[in-house]
Amino acid sequence: MYMPARLAELPDEPTLDEIRAFLAPHIAEEAVFDGWGEEALGNAAKAQGVDTDVARLAYPGGAVGMIDAWISDVDARMIEAYPEEKLAEMKIRERIRVLVEFRLDAVTGTKEALRSAAAIMANPRNAARTAKTSWRSADLMWRLAGDTATDYNHYTKRTILSGVYSSTVMVFLGDDSENHAETRAFLGRRLDNVMQFEKVKYQFLKNSENRPSLTRFLGRLRYPAG
Repeated sequence: MYMPARLAELPDEPTLDEIRAFLAPHIAEEAVFDGWGEEALGNAAKAQGVDTDVARLAYPGGAVGMIDAWISDVDARMIEAYPEEKLAEMKIRERIRVLVEFRLDAVTGTKEALRSAAAIMANPRNAARTAKTSWRSADLMWRLAGDTATDYNHYTKRTILSGVYSSTVMVFLGDDSENHAETRAFLGRRLDNVMQFEKVKYQFLKNSENRPSLTRFLGRLRYPAG
């Protein structure tokens, strides 16, 4: 499983990866006011006693690299907050719901940083990085929820959850309701749709087990038994 690093403090001689992980949430706090740029990076580095030039080396991708590191930090906090035993008694739908809601709660205080991050990641030139980051978080949520699928279900579940999460974030950014009630209601409806889809898919596959295989049939036409 992908296991993002999270550091509460830096070691005496930190690597660039350690600096990257450590500074990420601090840069996000600065990005609330300054956006994801050199100013936020510099302010965060100075406040945490990190040389600015060294900090800059830790984010070769610029703003996109900073945002990616921040998402990794949220991933790491989610792992800490929800160990396997904490989710074990919940149904799958509930596991996914609490994991998505945790991610939203984790960035509530930095919503403006999230808004500007979403705009940056929506840029077409960042499409590949955005898709990779979204997939990574969706994969982590499913794995924490106990999913062990290795067939095409592995891919469909993560693709669908990426879409659910992305659309929920968009609702979250415009939600001024108390405790983000509108966002939670939206998420609940989307998850209900997903669970219904999974039931229909399961039933279809179950009913298909005893149906003749079109692939085998065509193969026999092409290569008849001798």
